[in-house]
Amino acid sequence: MKTIKILFAIVIAFVTTQSVNAQSDKTERTIGIKTQTIKVYGECVMCKKRIEKAVSTVGGIKSAIWNEDTKVLTIKYSVFKKEVDDNVEKKVASIGYDTEKYSADDVAYKQLPDCCKYQRKQS
Repeated sequence: MKTIKILFAIVIAFVTTQSVNAQSDKTERTIGIKTQTIKVYGECVMCKKRIEKAVSTVGGIKSAIWNEDTKVLTIKYSVFKKEVDDNVEKKVASIGYDTEKYSADDVAYKQLPDCCKYQRKQS
């Protein structure tokens, strides 16, 4: 009888531990989050800070990381927000950086620090 009680207690402890681990699994929390990449032209670490800061103000954005070597902005955003990717590209263009879809206007580009001025695509 004592052996059965000990075995039962071990089974209950194991099931409880597994239940707690399943609830804390971070991969389960990615439901409703979409990842997308956008080409953004820039040059330096200062560009990275400016781009990421501007993108973080767009509603629905969970994270934004711009790689200065590849010129690729990786965003994670809520799938429940409409047109987030388009709003991100517009926001980036508004601070002076060209994307594949939108070009920054000349005034915004000229306001960039000298180190941030990149070779603009011909339009």
